[in-house]
Amino acid sequence: MKQEILEIVAMLKKGTVAVIPEQELVKKLASGKKLNIKLGMDPTAPDLHLGHVVVLEKLRQFQNLGHDIIFLIGNFTARIGDPTGKSKTRPPLSEFDIELNTRTYFQQVSRILDPQKVSIRYNAEWLDAIPLKDFVTLCAKVTLARLIEREDFATRLKDHQPIAFHELLYPIFQGYDSVALFADVELGGTDQTFNLLMGRYLQEQYNQEAQVILTVPLLEGLDGVQKMSKSLGNAIGLNEPADQAYGKLMSISDQLMWRYNELLLQPSQEELTRLKNEVAVGELHPMALKKQIAYDIVAKFWTREEAEKAQETFEALFQNKDYSKAEQVVLPADVPNPAWIVDILKHLQAIKTSSEAKRLIESNSVTVDGEVINDFKAYIAWKPGMTIKVGKHRIYVIKA
Repeated sequence: MKQEILEIVAMLKKGTVAVIPEQELVKKLASGKKLNIKLGMDPTAPDLHLGHVVVLEKLRQFQNLGHDIIFLIGNFTARIGDPTGKSKTRPPLSEFDIELNTRTYFQQVSRILDPQKVSIRYNAEWLDAIPLKDFVTLCAKVTLARLIEREDFATRLKDHQPIAFHELLYPIFQGYDSVALFADVELGGTDQTFNLLMGRYLQEQYNQEAQVILTVPLLEGLDGVQKMSKSLGNAIGLNEPADQAYGKLMSISDQLMWRYNELLLQPSQEELTRLKNEVAVGELHPMALKKQIAYDIVAKFWTREEAEKAQETFEALFQNKDYSKAEQVVLPADVPNPAWIVDILKHLQAIKTSSEAKRLIESNSVTVDGEVINDFKAYIAWKPGMTIKVGKHRIYVIKA
């Protein structure tokens, strides 16, 4: 039995950055009881992305072992906004935005987890209801010194940047979620370590058995620099069309493709070493490998049929220059001619905001019939058959 538990722990540790503390995980698993495994996410955007998949895959391993999975939607904490990694106070989300963003979360999570074996909870359930005297008692358990040890807060204090009082409450509320749910294990990205440890600390203050923490690496976005984030425009959303996801995967650097392969497909170390050796000696071209990785990721998190279609479309558009395979878009009759390039991009659904368009245009990532558009204020005389390329791997053709 002990050997079996150690093998399970080794499997759960694979792909993690830290298990805190590992011996307590061994003890909890050896107890034979079903554990409460918690993962919390604030609905700050309507779509989950491949960066979220890394931790969801780890959650699925616990699910396959028969433990109780709690997917916590932070509809209360979203009103504050997690200060992690932020140099200034985040603007609060409205109740409408939170509700809108929450609607598709469960459907998206169900692509990774068995939806029949997941408990969905919302932290407004207890945080909205906590009496003021209990709130004061909760706050009394945490010192200001402990909170400002946090790197984000320490940096802002050093830079003389303001910290709103409600931001100090965020890790306390997230930690209290673990108390309310009697969490045995909590998962999160490495950027959440402080918040996860707060949960462990508060459970001890409330005389509960402290949760074990598993942190997983953060997946870099398409830029290869910052973590994947919808707000940074470097994400691949789980709700995006498969061919668009495939195209974005093909746009990542050769160096970054190894990271995506390792975190999203989880090959064995032997397989990874073999692939690197084949690329190094010229037996395998990086482009061929990237196409296989993109195909496998889309097949895994979308469908195999969509992966095949996406690869065929990519090869036709970008290798054979057959634009008949590009997305054909009819502009509404009320679109003026010429029209502002940003309005055209919005009608193509190539962008969602003007700021996203500005970023793409100023980085020379928008072309019209092969001509780079670098003026954000440009007006385009559009016509049927015109080809518009956005980023590296999105092509649209205006249809009559």
